[in-house]
Parts: sequence; C-alpha cells; structure tokens
Amino acid sequence: MTEQALIDTFEAPPRRQRGWAKLRGVLLSDRKALFGLVILSLFTIAAIFGPWIAPYDPNAMSFDMMLSPSWSHPLGTDDLGRDLLSRIIVGTQVSMFVGVATVAIALVVGVTLGVLAGYFGGWLDHIIMRYIDLQWAFPNIIIAVYLVAVFGTGLLNLIIAISLAFFDDFARIARGMVLSIKEEQYIAAARTVGVSHLRIMWRHILPNAMAPIIVQATVSVSYAILAEASLSFLGLGVEATTPTWGLILAEARSFITRAWGLGIFPGIAIMLTVLSINFIGDALRDFLDVRETKESA
Repeated sequence: MTEQALIDTFEAPPRRQRGWAKLRGVLLSDRKALFGLVILSLFTIAAIFGPWIAPYDPNAMSFDMMLSPSWSHPLGTDDLGRDLLSRIIVGTQVSMFVGVATVAIALVVGVTLGVLAGYFGGWLDHIIMRYIDLQWAFPNIIIAVYLVAVFGTGLLNLIIAISLAFFDDFARIARGMVLSIKEEQYIAAARTVGVSHLRIMWRHILPNAMAPIIVQATVSVSYAILAEASLSFLGLGVEATTPTWGLILAEARSFITRAWGLGIFPGIAIMLTVLSINFIGDALRDFLDVRETKESA
C-alpha cells in the first residue's frame, strides 16, 4: 500500500474546498470588506504606479510654500513648497512594500520555528518558546526601535527590524496548530510507512495549519505599516530624502497650527489603509472559520 493510500484510510481534517468564486461572494456581501477591498486596491495602484501618477516630483521644492488645497495642489504644499499629494502617493510605495515584505519574512521565520517547536517538542520546544515568551514581554514597537538602533536606519534595516519584532505571533499560532494536528491518525499513518519528518511537516501538517496563519498575516500587514510610520516619525525609518507617511507626519509637527492639512492628510492615508486591511482580515477570518483561541506555550 502506498503512502497516500494508507493515509487516506484515516480521517483527516476536512480541507476547505471553497474556490475564488465563493471568496469573492463573501467579500462582496460584507460591506466593510468591500469598502476595505476598494480602498486597498486604490492604495495598491498608487504603490505600483506612484511615480507615474503623481502630479509633481515629490522632492521638487518651490517658492509656493504652505499653500492651502487648490486645483493645482489638491492637498496643498509643505514648508519647502513640495506638493503634498505627490509625496503621499509616492510614500505609499514604501509603506506598502515595508508592510508586505516584513510580514513575509516574519511569516517564514515564525512559522518555521513554530512548526519545529510543536512537532519535535522537548528541549527544542522549550528553547524556542521561552524566547518567544521573553519577546512577548516587550511591545513590538520597542523591539523594533532597539533593532533599528542596532542595525542602523535604512529601508533594508527597517524591514529586518520590524520582521524580527513581529515573528513571535506566527510562531505561537503555528506551534498551537501543530500540537493539535500531529496527534491525528493520518500523521501516525505517515510515520508508520516511514515518511520523513520534513515531508510530514511540509505535506501533511502545514497545509492544515494555514488558515489562522493567513488571517494573522493579513492583520499583521496593518501592524507593520503602523510600525514603519511610527519609526519614520521618530526619525528611525528610511532616509530623509525618501517620502513616507510617517516622515511626512514628522515634518508637519512644527506647522500643525498653521497648515492643518500637512498632518491630517497623511494621517488619513494611514488610517484608511490600516482600516481596510483589518476589514479584509475580519472577512477572511469568517471565511476560513478561524476561531480566536488561547494556547499555552
């Protein structure tokens, strides 16, 4: 009897066979998710085509300083005469890229550690989870600030710092799922026929543990965007010549009473992006039937 034939004789957790059509129906039937999808699509377009759709060079200075919103400058200009709309559009690139890249790295690192800890257990589980517990004792933004101070500023260092500060959530979720799945009969059947540990983890455990991980990844993108904006606001983000939402907010601090739009408009961009991602994450949670549970390390 082949490996798959023997495993199929045992009852495995049912995998959801919902296609894109049903997912689209769920998103379209949920008004909040639909709003989030539309807003996030607009920001994604701005992130991809920002330099081509921005009406002005985001770093071009002029004598038209601190202008109020007008037809020529829909969101006004800053203290150096730079068009605020262009800077927000181009800044979308950095914020969205940092959000997606950091979550991708955090997901790979966290899920790998969580699967290893949950599957093998023993001393490896204790070492990994005690470190995760230690990291949970500190706010993510504090860890990110410390790591940026160690690595230095810059886009690459910013991505590494935020991803290392966020991977613990993925590790805990992955470990909790593995602890439950590895006790199933089809996993015992795979061991019986001599399937390697790597193949069991990759082929039989990880696919059945992906639902809560996907939801966590979606929500974590919004956290990463907020972290990038916070670090840039504190002067610990990318270079000062690169427009980002957090940097635009930081530059507007001294002029908030004279030109309210300098701080309000980038703040609205951050709020809409985070809100839209959270709405989509809630819809995905309902679609994948992920229940929020607490597991002890």
